[in-house]
Amino acid sequence: MANERLRAALLERGVTPDQLAVAVEVDVKTIERWVTKNRTPYRRHRYAVASFLQMEETYLWPEALSAEQVAGASESEILNVFPHRWTVPDDLWRRHFESAEQEIGVLVYSGLFISEDAGIQRIFRDKADAGVRIRILLGNPDSEHVSKRGEDEGIDASMAAKIRNALVMYKPLRALDGIEFRLHDTILYNSIYRADDLVLVNTHIYGVAASQAPVLQLRHVAGGSMVANYLNSFERVWEGAIPLE
Repeated sequence: MANERLRAALLERGVTPDQLAVAVEVDVKTIERWVTKNRTPYRRHRYAVASFLQMEETYLWPEALSAEQVAGASESEILNVFPHRWTVPDDLWRRHFESAEQEIGVLVYSGLFISEDAGIQRIFRDKADAGVRIRILLGNPDSEHVSKRGEDEGIDASMAAKIRNALVMYKPLRALDGIEFRLHDTILYNSIYRADDLVLVNTHIYGVAASQAPVLQLRHVAGGSMVANYLNSFERVWEGAIPLE
């Protein structure tokens, strides 16, 4: 039985078996056995392939790691836990986004505290100028889910108003190349703030404002699944969101 995930990954990346063989320093026939016969490589080779293709090892070879190994790697992804969003230091938010070299992603309903921060806006502008891709997902202020979240927090229509305020605050960035805005209409289980492999996750609690809910500071570790799950969630929301006019 072939490894269709590995085969598809090579096609998507435009990588031939010969190129992969050179990159991970094995014979091309070994690559062919990994693909056509679903042979599982040694772990050092799995790491090398996943890194070269920029994909998760656990996606390419889901049976290769034991549950204990996945759990251990995922636990290692946790850098810090803050009991409330307001306890996250201001300079940590700035350092977080400043660390990005390839990708910044923000998934929120309003995230007003980010849009109001002139220092973070400057970071976004500078990063976009440096070629970093920046994607910002805000809730659709006319969304039923946004309205329900406002009711749950006891602020009613103020939730939609906060999103509209954020859109105004982001106006200087909305015409810049490299910064994309979309509006989503999904239930927001977590707010996600990405800087490459670093992620800040603001969990959400029913009836509690986001500023009062915990924040997880995570860094992707090979073999871990926590960061990958949050980033995959971001991508699914992005795909279904509407570009901001």
